[in-house]
Amino acid sequence: MTTKKLTCIECPMGCAIEAETEGERVLSVKGNGCPRGRMYAENEVICPRRVVTSTVRAYDGTMVPVKTAQPVKKEEMFAVIEKIAAVHPRLPVRVGDILYRGIADGIDLVAAGNAG
Repeated sequence: MTTKKLTCIECPMGCAIEAETEGERVLSVKGNGCPRGRMYAENEVICPRRVVTSTVRAYDGTMVPVKTAQPVKKEEMFAVIEKIAAVHPRLPVRVGDILYRGIADGIDLVAAGNAG
């Protein structure tokens, strides 16, 4: 059995959480102030995920903010960033426009701001 100490990032409270694991199973979670903290701890110790945010340069040189539509596996972040570097949309771009379908595990890269 392993105990992992985490600081929850789901809300501003920043609860100190302890998750007891055995292999790929979470046995218990302590210290969370809400159900979101429990879910965060379980996901973080088994398969951590993050939303990737960046910018891409449109064909006319305009910088466009982008993000993954859902969190991607932390271990895949650098591969996603490499793929983002090759994205050069044509303007106009609106928030939510899909700029790269299936950039990771069926997760899309979307515009996070308007341009053009």
